[in-house]
Amino acid sequence: MSDLFKISLPDGSVREVAHGTTPADIAAAIGPGLAKAAIGARVDGEMFDIMRPFEGDAALALITARDEADALELVRHDFAHVLAEAVQALFPGTQITFGPSTDDGFYYDFAPQERAFTEDDLPAIEEAMRAIIAADKPLRREVWTRADLIARWQEQGETFKAEWAAELPEDEELTVYWSGSDWLDMCKGPHLASTGKLDPAAFKLTRVSGAYWRGDQSKAMLSRVYGTGWLSKKQLDAHLVRLEEAAKRDHRKLGAEMDLFHLQQEAHGSVFWHPKGFRIYRELEAYMRRAIDGAGYREVKTPQVMDARQWEQSGHWGKYRENMFVIPDEVPNTEDEGPVISGEADWMALKPMNCPAHVLIFRQGLKSYRDLPLRLYENGCCHRNEPHGALHGLMRVRQFTQDDAHIFCREDQIVSEARAFCALADRIYRDFGFTYAIKLALRPEKRFGSEEMWDQAEAELRAAVVEAGLATAQYGWEELPGEGAFYAPKLEWHLTDAIGRTWQVGTLQSDRVLPERLDAAYVGEDGDKHRPVMLHRAIFGSYERFIGILIEHYAGKLPTWLAPVQAVVATIVSDADGYALAATEQLRAAGIRVESDLRNEKINYKVREHSLQKVPFLLVVGKREAEEGTVAIRVLGEQAQKFMPLDAAIAFLRGEATPPDLR
Repeated sequence: MSDLFKISLPDGSVREVAHGTTPADIAAAIGPGLAKAAIGARVDGEMFDIMRPFEGDAALALITARDEADALELVRHDFAHVLAEAVQALFPGTQITFGPSTDDGFYYDFAPQERAFTEDDLPAIEEAMRAIIAADKPLRREVWTRADLIARWQEQGETFKAEWAAELPEDEELTVYWSGSDWLDMCKGPHLASTGKLDPAAFKLTRVSGAYWRGDQSKAMLSRVYGTGWLSKKQLDAHLVRLEEAAKRDHRKLGAEMDLFHLQQEAHGSVFWHPKGFRIYRELEAYMRRAIDGAGYREVKTPQVMDARQWEQSGHWGKYRENMFVIPDEVPNTEDEGPVISGEADWMALKPMNCPAHVLIFRQGLKSYRDLPLRLYENGCCHRNEPHGALHGLMRVRQFTQDDAHIFCREDQIVSEARAFCALADRIYRDFGFTYAIKLALRPEKRFGSEEMWDQAEAELRAAVVEAGLATAQYGWEELPGEGAFYAPKLEWHLTDAIGRTWQVGTLQSDRVLPERLDAAYVGEDGDKHRPVMLHRAIFGSYERFIGILIEHYAGKLPTWLAPVQAVVATIVSDADGYALAATEQLRAAGIRVESDLRNEKINYKVREHSLQKVPFLLVVGKREAEEGTVAIRVLGEQAQKFMPLDAAIAFLRGEATPPDLR
């Protein structure tokens, strides 16, 4: 073995270093500025401790605060460990479990000895964390044997950690990280060089909740402490402002204030749409129907309940059954003693997705290559048995409706169909005021189909985005290894809302597996049978979630064409009541969703109330307006009024209320 390792740097240079050299040593050799700025490393593409010695020849990229995604992952992981150490110092006897980083922070699950933690405990925990950071304790990695690690946890009374250590794969290297010389946790890492590399002003503990050990409701209830962590106080402050703004925009809060919908325990995860909320739903449905009609889709409707054998054949029964609502198919008993249930074949399931049913429609009647592409669309109501704890307003529900479609096409049509879908999605998202990023989710570890099939499907989706001109930094193009569906790679559309949050909404999947499993075929030009390729696609994703996103994006101030009530005619004095009612009827006849407000209240009260209801336009009329045939228009969010004749106001509002695709 050579006495030196060859370390390749991003600029193409190669440094020969002795055994025991660390990324920190190379940073110091390059210059003091980099030595101070470097907080971690990527070694052969993998995240790596900056103080961990190289183990052989490697490619090195040093991580600084400029590499924000990697840097945030490092500091959030460290904040979670500091949190665990602080909790055990304050509450002796508390057991530790897991503490990962999250999209905007971190959490840690604890098993307290005496009582569950509450938010009243958070200030003291924060102070203890800052003391650990101020102590600048070195974070040191060690490899342990399984037996030694289990013995350590059992000796310390850490039954959860001992259980987890015993179940890790036999061939997995088991590592711990010491904080100083008096506290350790089992962890793969990587970590910063020391706790002092964290900014003590760049984190905040946010809330406490319950969580089951390993997500299993039959196991112990733990206390989960959440926090948000950043590289600097400036970043933290900006995030807290976003959180405050997000709270104002919370679709559950606005949905109640605007009387759009509600949820209740009698129908966990299903939405009770009120008239105003369902008006938004209907407008979206009408908009999407116009879009898909114009793009050559044919709308279908399929059953809610299908035999388990169909789901077994499609592959969903084996991979998705725990998320399906399964019901018995009752077989009459000849002795009239009630239903008889006999085996798997007698089970039915509420559909969690529409795709198998669309294949069954495709299979009805002989299909020719001339019939393709066949684009089948459904506003399909689906049910998924999501855990109670995962449900969240409109964003995650158990019953939802997808704007779902499947394109059955020939091999030579895949790229053109995918490119056409990219253009359709682009137009629709822009109509709603969104920018977006496109990502390609590649093959997961567990999947159906051959490697050649996956190579081809991934290449076709990639080519479609390139041909559409969307595979650029402007569109946030990125490839996501391992995140495809079990039957197909997929393109994902990630929308950015008004306060910078992203939402994964639209998808396009190129699937050769399901047509094979469900025996879909068409007759080719050569007279032989061929398998179609099935493109699964959605733009809204689900109506429920998309409406929730829209409410938060617009803070309830929906575009006029989507607003449940587009205008209110409000009187200043009762002498104008007759004129207000006549104006209301003319507006309604012109297609405006309008109400009148003739209550004996001051106009400022009416303005405030309708503003809270997010009505886009308030038409104020008094005695003078009645005599002159005019109205004073107040636009939501503006102080000034516009005076105009009623006819001109109707024409103006009709233009504002026209959906963007009809303008």
